[in-house]
Amino acid sequence: MNPHSERVDPNPVVQKREDFESTSGSRLERLIFNHRLWIVAVCAFVTLFLGFEATKSNVSASYERMMPLSSPFIRNYLANVDSLRSLGNSVRVVVENRKGTIYDPHYLKILREVNDRVYLLPGVDRAFVKSLWMPVVRWTEVTESGFQGGPVMPDNYDGSSASIARLRQNVSRAGIVGSLVGDDLRSSTIFVPLLDHYADTGKPLDARAVHDAIERIRHDYAHDGIDIHVIGFAQLVGDLIHGLMKIALYFAAAAAIAAAVIYGYTRCARSTALVISCSLAAVVWQLGIVRLLGIDLDPYSILVPFLIFAIGVSHGAQKMNGITQDIGRGTHRYVAARYTFRRLFLAGLTALLADAVGFAVLMLIDIPVIRGLAVAASVGVAVLIFTNLVFLPVMLSYTGVSASAAARSLRTHERHALAALLVPFTRRKPACAAVLVAGALCAGGLLVAQHLKIGDLDPGAPELRANSRYNLDNAYVTRHYALSTDQFAVIVKTPPGGIASYETLMEMDNLEQVLRNVPGVQTTTSVSGVSRRITAADFEGDPRWMTISRDPAIAAAAVNDAYVANPEIVNGARSVAPVVAFLSDHKAKTLEQVVKAVEAFGAQHDTPMRQFLPAAGSAGIEAATNIAVEQANRTMLLLVYAAVTVLCFLTFRDWRAVVVAMVPLVITSILCEALMVMLGIGVKVATLPVTALGVGIGVDYALYLVSVQLTLQRQGASLETAYREALGFTGKVIALIGVTLAVSVLTWAWSPIKFQADMGVLLTFMFVWNMIGALVLIPALSHFLLRKKTRKTASRSGDLVKNTACRG
Repeated sequence: MNPHSERVDPNPVVQKREDFESTSGSRLERLIFNHRLWIVAVCAFVTLFLGFEATKSNVSASYERMMPLSSPFIRNYLANVDSLRSLGNSVRVVVENRKGTIYDPHYLKILREVNDRVYLLPGVDRAFVKSLWMPVVRWTEVTESGFQGGPVMPDNYDGSSASIARLRQNVSRAGIVGSLVGDDLRSSTIFVPLLDHYADTGKPLDARAVHDAIERIRHDYAHDGIDIHVIGFAQLVGDLIHGLMKIALYFAAAAAIAAAVIYGYTRCARSTALVISCSLAAVVWQLGIVRLLGIDLDPYSILVPFLIFAIGVSHGAQKMNGITQDIGRGTHRYVAARYTFRRLFLAGLTALLADAVGFAVLMLIDIPVIRGLAVAASVGVAVLIFTNLVFLPVMLSYTGVSASAAARSLRTHERHALAALLVPFTRRKPACAAVLVAGALCAGGLLVAQHLKIGDLDPGAPELRANSRYNLDNAYVTRHYALSTDQFAVIVKTPPGGIASYETLMEMDNLEQVLRNVPGVQTTTSVSGVSRRITAADFEGDPRWMTISRDPAIAAAAVNDAYVANPEIVNGARSVAPVVAFLSDHKAKTLEQVVKAVEAFGAQHDTPMRQFLPAAGSAGIEAATNIAVEQANRTMLLLVYAAVTVLCFLTFRDWRAVVVAMVPLVITSILCEALMVMLGIGVKVATLPVTALGVGIGVDYALYLVSVQLTLQRQGASLETAYREALGFTGKVIALIGVTLAVSVLTWAWSPIKFQADMGVLLTFMFVWNMIGALVLIPALSHFLLRKKTRKTASRSGDLVKNTACRG
């Protein structure tokens, strides 16, 4: 008996709405479509309300939100942050004289004005500001009469040749060339430490506000031979936020591309407008809800709205396609909407749950900005259930599609080019060839992916382009100053007064020796080295006293003098002092070598009375972040795949179908990591979410295609027939959406924000390869695993047939 003769169309053509049994379908379907006006009214009201809230959204960032708070390194830093003020969030403002040296009256006048304006900025920790004009920057020398010293800038400076000569002498005696003064004497630095919270309001520091204030200062003074270079976290974040404001242009481009492609496919303006509008409504809902939750957007989560829009377009196009095909067969638009809801709601819901899992797993990463991204994205996926799985079919039940679009859809379903290209993969030889090619790509990808690195692979700020103003400023500072801005600080902690002991000072000295032998370390500094010089100075500068004294009184006096001159190198209780290593860069390899050296030293030299705790400083915090990212990377992927596997099994009720759906995703993930190696992109905070997002979004294709194919096979269709029908129903739209989303995110490659450009390239790759994997590997793998599906298995799958059955 021909199995096809037994197949009954579960969704017959109903030309008039009154001929349709409104009590048919699931309880959820009846609840939605029998109360359409209420659904439309509620969704419209929610869109208006949340749209108003979305207009209040703010983009900000804070230093602490970038830290992995559960990291031992970060806990050490936060526990001692009050004693490490100069090693936290800070900005360096470098004022350059392009027409001469710093010993120029005009330059020094500009430097003083810049210094005064920066000093008075809200959020500045004024006690620790350093520059030539700050009295805390002092010189000291030993003379026949004893110590002499004073501020580097003469008290009676008046711009005369004599006062400038004294300034020149004081700079030389203070030993600040290479740190506060450029090696070529053409620039000097204003070191500006920042508070975590505003002292008057207690609110977190607004890095963007600091950036904007400094930019106004730069605008006012960077002319007539004066240039100003600014580096530091607040400056970087401000540049990122201002660059990301241009994301609206890329968002508009993506929406335009999606609308053009969908219209080109359907030739129906009203259904295209509905798909785009419902996807934009999801973005509005997401932004409004995030605002109500009191969560600000940051440079990472600001990309989430586009991802929500992309997912919405994908699901919306599937709904529109199903309704268009049913209308083309002659079914009334209301009935067509209900048929499509029955067939695709379960697959769509499962796909969105998989997306949500991909986002939610990011919560495992204990970095607040990543958790904020996860919350924002999870909210967005949740609202898509209402806007694209419920609201869109309801709206299409009112509007339908144009007659020409419906007729065109029917013609392309009967005779579509993809069938001739892809259906042969359900047969033995093409299937074997596809699996072998996929296996070869997977093996090659695994070999290349072994070289994937954690952390930054480039100097400067890798979040920005190499030719960005920030990275050019950073390059200037690196070239003209001996001390790097990449500081890795080891926190030495003792009971009160313990830092001044001979044993502790010697251990700190030994740690400096160890660190200076690590590749990538330029030099080191600590209270130990400073106390050596002070001890010698106390004894008439005799070089034989250039040592750490065993005499407690002499050692304590040297530490006290060091604290007076440099309060940032030891705290007032003499219980916390940093050993600071200045690194040549903050590349992952450099940080890894320093961390290994510090941890090995601590394991050998820690005692109950003395501990060597990593880490503080910009490089120390980045090292902690790299460790957290490395630990979370594989765990995150395993959990994403485990959760998606469970969801696929609940949908398909067959482990073979799960394998068919999951294998293309695994191969795409492997190839994406290989691509990251080839492009020189490391795994870091900005790129870590990409793979998880690719898996969550990529499984949508498999769910829509396999669910329809498997249902038809369980009704008795052969693999080739089932795949051909599934390809005509959902497969065409998979190809359409895959190309649309890939082209849309590819526009990010021209963004001035490098991590956005990197994400664009990686997401484009994953969209394309997930599409190819779904369309080519699913039929090929089905040939080996699902070829013998017949009506015999239908009894195990009644619910699936009932909810997702497609016309035969």
